[in-house]
Amino acid sequence: MMLLCFIENNIDFFAFFKYSFFIMKTQGKIKLANLTTIKLGGEANQFVECISSKDILDALKYAKENNLKIWILGGGSNTIFPDKGFNGLVIKVKLKGMEFKGSGDSVIATAGAGENWDEFVSFCTRKGLAGIEALSGIPGNVGAAPIQNIGAYGAEVGDTISCVKAIDRETLEEVEFANDECMFKYRNSRFKKADKDRYIIISVEFRLIKEGVPIIRYPQLQKQVAEKFGDELGSGGEAIRAVREIVLKLRKNKSMVVDNDDPNSQSCGSFFTNPILSHDEFRLLEQKFRAADGEGEIPTFPAEDEDVKVPAAWLIEQAGFEKGFKHKGAGISEKHTLALVNYGGKTSDILELADLIQNKVLQKFGVELEKEPVVVE
Repeated sequence: MMLLCFIENNIDFFAFFKYSFFIMKTQGKIKLANLTTIKLGGEANQFVECISSKDILDALKYAKENNLKIWILGGGSNTIFPDKGFNGLVIKVKLKGMEFKGSGDSVIATAGAGENWDEFVSFCTRKGLAGIEALSGIPGNVGAAPIQNIGAYGAEVGDTISCVKAIDRETLEEVEFANDECMFKYRNSRFKKADKDRYIIISVEFRLIKEGVPIIRYPQLQKQVAEKFGDELGSGGEAIRAVREIVLKLRKNKSMVVDNDDPNSQSCGSFFTNPILSHDEFRLLEQKFRAADGEGEIPTFPAEDEDVKVPAAWLIEQAGFEKGFKHKGAGISEKHTLALVNYGGKTSDILELADLIQNKVLQKFGVELEKEPVVVE
């Protein structure tokens, strides 16, 4: 079967003919800024869209034969390309399809890695399947969800994933990982750290609950649900869909839903993860906060063991950065302190702003903020 994909570049005809399953596209190089939610980055030297596992394997073989660097791209919501572009092959994963199996209360929902995440969530909530409704509105594709262990409003996708299927870039074989093999932690997994760049996710299976009780753990979400429904939300499809709508409204009010009419949404969402501090690290933070004449209590959330999670947004604000702060063509969102926004600038502007924030927080509080989006080098 011919591979349905595009190659962006003028390459040697005979080298290309060896991979005759590719269809040549001649209109020039791909602008990477158009493939990301933050709208930054130069051009890709070569670009391919893959709609099947075979397509991905063929693209990997092609890149190896031609000694090309590879970048795997999904929905582009968590990727920042450099201004100079990418001198290699960008592989855009577009594997589609959804399948639902199961009897009784438990349903296994399988989605291709190229499915839009929020469209998948919407479809599940319409079917009355509980488990991922609090993750509504998160931009990106299904394949990225396990990598980041995406989370919001008290829920993490790792709580519902039963299996991840991927291609091993070293062996070119398809492999499967059960939930406990994915090493899920806060905004982390084996695919992000321990086995970074080794696997290309092709599909994800989720264990969801038919007509179940919506996940409502986060105080802000609990408050909104209580104001609208009191103690009568209950379970089932109507309740699940109601929680989704509340979450979407909350996210939209923070410009955390992709919206072409909202300049504050031209971002990667949360730019920094909330730091998790040990007991000693938190005590040091408290000392520095008091020494800086800080008032009130430091907000925290429980983490694993005796560690605590401190909101990165609080640290940024306490370091002197306000919503709407601008640096060249970049800035902090006017709606959410954690979102760094492209206001018509360059990748270098965003990265300079990120460094400015990180250095100030480290200097003032001794806490190192970690970037959440992946910066391509």
